Amino acid sequence: MDHKREAQAFIEKRGGEFAALSREIWEYAELSLKEFRSAARYIEKLKAEGFAVTENLGGIATAFSGSFGSGRPVIGILGEFDALSGLSQAPGETAPRPLVPGGAGHGCGHNMLGAAAFAAACGVKRFLETSGLPGTVVFYGCPGEEGGAAKAFLAREGVWKSLDAALSWHPGDTNEITTGTNNSCTQVLYKFKGVAAHAAGDPEHGRSALDAVELMNVGVQFLREHMKDEARIHYAIIDGGGVSPNVVQHTASVLYMVRSRDVPDTLALQARVDKIAAGAALMTETEYDRVFVDGTANVLPNFPLEKCLYANMEALPLPKYTAEERSFAEALRKTYPAPDALPGLGAKKDPAVAEKVRTLSDGGKKPLNDFLLPLYSGEDFTPGSTDVGDVSWLTPAGQFTAVCFPAGAPGHSWQNVSCGGSSVGDKGLLWAAQVLCGAAADLFSDPAILAAAREEFQKRTAAHGYVCPIPADAAPYVIE
Repeated sequence: MDHKREAQAFIEKRGGEFAALSREIWEYAELSLKEFRSAARYIEKLKAEGFAVTENLGGIATAFSGSFGSGRPVIGILGEFDALSGLSQAPGETAPRPLVPGGAGHGCGHNMLGAAAFAAACGVKRFLETSGLPGTVVFYGCPGEEGGAAKAFLAREGVWKSLDAALSWHPGDTNEITTGTNNSCTQVLYKFKGVAAHAAGDPEHGRSALDAVELMNVGVQFLREHMKDEARIHYAIIDGGGVSPNVVQHTASVLYMVRSRDVPDTLALQARVDKIAAGAALMTETEYDRVFVDGTANVLPNFPLEKCLYANMEALPLPKYTAEERSFAEALRKTYPAPDALPGLGAKKDPAVAEKVRTLSDGGKKPLNDFLLPLYSGEDFTPGSTDVGDVSWLTPAGQFTAVCFPAGAPGHSWQNVSCGGSSVGDKGLLWAAQVLCGAAADLFSDPAILAAAREEFQKRTAAHGYVCPIPADAAPYVIE
């Protein structure tokens, strides 16, 4: 009996249940570190499936884990479930239609990410039961990926060190391995405090916190000329001090995100931004509180795990789409600019891969990338950030993407929210769940894969170990 195939079939048989869970989390659409209903639902489901549940993981209210089995190897499967503000959208629609004006929505597809990871964990549990092999599978409920970086806080507590490997996936517009590295980052909130005064009648006694924010922003603009090419600095004014121009604003806050290639570089750049904040306060005779919000490390790729995941992507039949689903994707694709490049990282980096992708994608014209991209593993850099990076510094980690959105769909968009509540999203998450399950089963069955993954991990971390971007005294911070 092929226990891996049986476990994957087990997921497929219960596909309606797992898709319903995704839709339920989609409806909750809870923001980072506020995912109380979502976390409670997952905990309820884990207990019902017979997992041993740990709540309040790492002291984070909406973080948890569910484990099954005993002994080694210990394989972690990462699940997320936070939404994004301002992206409320009706499901399966091809035009913007907020369900709640100004409300939240799953613009990054984390409703699907978490549901597929949970389904995979259930499938792996089935595999361990039927195969009789030793080992433990752990589903991790990881809140706050969009602002909170729970995985990094858990990394600070050493949670990921206990794993032999970690597996994850992400909804996307391609079926491909996630490879290469990216930027690390920090987020810091600067809350300036001044002195209120009548702007016309008593201006000399006022000390404007908003002036401090504006001067800080000007200082950072000049800093941009003097930082590394791959570095990025972003900001958002959280509190402008009110709506009355004839009042000297005595409060104002600005949130900064600082990114650079690795954690030491990011922390050095962050220190320069801190100095600019201090200078702005000095110039305006205001005070400020510096609140550390979160931080993440860059990702370490792991080629043996990438090969293992890809082998399972190759072995599984890809989702089949109906004419209605293809029409839905085509209509959505007309709502944003057409992609100006072939899909997938490999097509951008390898001419041989690009030629294959050109044929598979009909020159990039397909509304749904209903094919598997060729395997491409590399050291390539992208400027974004993810707290999966912190996991990858403490245990070998592998990731992939699965089609849940139309080709070229913009990230963090209403289009993605619409897909996350549609059958296109359902099919993508169920395929991803079976890939995760199959890869985990291979890791339990073949010690050589884990040995190769561990050897590469040790080589990549030999120069220096994990540098946590989060201070020892920092706690998860919810931005209101």
